[in-house]
Amino acid sequence: MRKTSIFGFVVVGVALLVATGIFYSKYKKYEADYVRLTAEEQATRERYGNAIQEIATISDSLNAIALGDDAKLLPAGTQSEVQVPATTHEQALTRIEMLKGSLERTKERIQELDSRLKKSGVRIAGMERMINGLKKTATEKETLIAQLDTQVDSLETRVAGLSENVNVLSAEVVDKEKELATIYYTVGTKKELMDSGIVVSKGGVLGFGKTLKPSGEFNDNYFTTLDTDQENVIRIRAEKAQILSPQPVSSYMLLPSGEDAFELRILDSKEFRKVKHLVILTTT
Repeated sequence: MRKTSIFGFVVVGVALLVATGIFYSKYKKYEADYVRLTAEEQATRERYGNAIQEIATISDSLNAIALGDDAKLLPAGTQSEVQVPATTHEQALTRIEMLKGSLERTKERIQELDSRLKKSGVRIAGMERMINGLKKTATEKETLIAQLDTQVDSLETRVAGLSENVNVLSAEVVDKEKELATIYYTVGTKKELMDSGIVVSKGGVLGFGKTLKPSGEFNDNYFTTLDTDQENVIRIRAEKAQILSPQPVSSYMLLPSGEDAFELRILDSKEFRKVKHLVILTTT
């Protein structure tokens, strides 16, 4: 009887030892699982925080891709390092290329973040919505930049056409200015001027007291051109000289310049050339 009791205690003791070993083993496993889960939770929190920070940074980058005229395309301190093109068209193309480059780098960061989160297993609905929002914003920016590119090409075509028009108009203006500055003059004796029909004899009584006056019918073959913007002196070889055409007397001076020589000096070219044809009567 006594032996049976001792055997029973031994069996119970062994069973308790086995159960204790099992519970201890499970406890250690639970403890290890807890430590592992705690570490994973901490790592996940860090990845989540990093992802949120990365999303904020990417969002700032997208917001910095401004498409207005006053947009700053470079961070402070780097603008002076970029050589600004001379023409407005080249500046626009450079700005667009910089926008494209900035957008491409931002898209790469979004893709990298998305891939990293997929590998790490951090897939939270709110974060996915933020990433999708970043992708949508990047696509919208890309569309706007493409539109700007098209607009620049269209404007360049228009500018080329306008430039051609400006060149034509400029040439016309130059021609018109030269035409306005040009007068036509002739120098001759009474007989020469009358024979050519440049002057006629008018007035007087019974053939006496007639005066010579321009006929108003001028043959350019008898006249010499003078650009009054370039020259303001006409030299005349004659004993006497007289202006028959009605140029304002205050716009010129007729002065002797030596023996049998005169100079007509234009003092006010704008007033003087209001009468386009100058007729000078000489006596030899």
